[in-house]
Amino acid sequence: MSIVSARHNQPLPTPAGGEPFLLTPGPLTTALSTKQAMLVDWGSWDGDFRAMTAELRRALLAIAGGGDAYDCVPLQGSGTYCVEAMLGSLIPRDGKALVLANGAYGVRIAKTLGYLGRAHTVLDKGDYLPPRGAEVAGILAADAAITHVVAVHCETSSGILNPIGEIAAATAAAGRKLLIDSMSAFGAVELNLGKIACEAIVSSANKCIEGVPGFGFVIARKEALTASAGRSHSLSLDLHDQWQVMNKTGQWRFTPPTHAVAAFLHALKLHAEEGGQEGRLARYTRNRDVMVEGMRGLGFETLLVDAWLSPIIVTFFTPADPAFEFTRFYELMKQHGFIIYPGKLTVADSFRVGCIGQVDEHAMRRVVEAAAQALAAMGVASGVPAAAALAERRHLAA
Repeated sequence: MSIVSARHNQPLPTPAGGEPFLLTPGPLTTALSTKQAMLVDWGSWDGDFRAMTAELRRALLAIAGGGDAYDCVPLQGSGTYCVEAMLGSLIPRDGKALVLANGAYGVRIAKTLGYLGRAHTVLDKGDYLPPRGAEVAGILAADAAITHVVAVHCETSSGILNPIGEIAAATAAAGRKLLIDSMSAFGAVELNLGKIACEAIVSSANKCIEGVPGFGFVIARKEALTASAGRSHSLSLDLHDQWQVMNKTGQWRFTPPTHAVAAFLHALKLHAEEGGQEGRLARYTRNRDVMVEGMRGLGFETLLVDAWLSPIIVTFFTPADPAFEFTRFYELMKQHGFIIYPGKLTVADSFRVGCIGQVDEHAMRRVVEAAAQALAAMGVASGVPAAAALAERRHLAA
């Protein structure tokens, strides 16, 4: 089994050592050459590594757009660490946030704000629908205390791609500031800070740039970073302090994930060679379309209507057939070389299949073949979900 380079149309090897493809929203399958970039040890204070950090920051700013008004602050840890750093540093202690939630990650943002002692209100749209600009405008008009709006770009618990453009327009029109969790979308779905009004975005190394876990980054207005001095609840998660030290010394304040940085720089090179954000989006979109068409051919149905399907990850209802058991399905898919994700919803039994990482449409066709064989091995006649699940989707999406 092999995948094909979107740019060169040359076959690439499967994951090293016969590893399965990670069809998840990250960590994900990385290129062998990205893995090989981690085979050198780097001194965290050495000039060569400081140059690597500077290159990383420049490249991310170029992808984000926005020009000299913004700066990039890498931060050790998982994506959630970086989201908390953004919230705790950029929202004043006497500020108030409107959290736009339609899945687990919006809910997690609200929970984080509770830990931080930041006032907040939540627009919860459930699992099927996005928050719309008009709704945001109405809430902001009714509550003058709200200073910031926090939105999730791609809510991977359901696979929904939220309409960031109209959310940004409504937020700017009301004179408020927008913070975006673009964890699973940045680098593939367009997010140009020169085109939308946005205070900051946050993402992670192990998502659409196709690096490995170890750090994330916040791209924020320099004015916002300057204003955040002394605001953070945490030394480790203080964006202002990290930013100031990096600009002064070129170094990370604490031990950096050197190998993850080296891998990320190589992944950025591959990202550029594929055509940048547009090239990556084209491959991921094709992955989604091929996989969804094939899975529907087996009777499976998506949680979301087509208008809101992201090219990042797709959530499917579990089959109604009583012979279907997700744990068994998962193991059978893994035996065929694919690791999928369980569902993360409260309203319906589901599972998720990612479209990102070093996979293309040829691998996605194999995913469908594997699903068909798994159903047959379980004695499941069809992937068709319960009628009640589809009826609920039609009702809530209306």
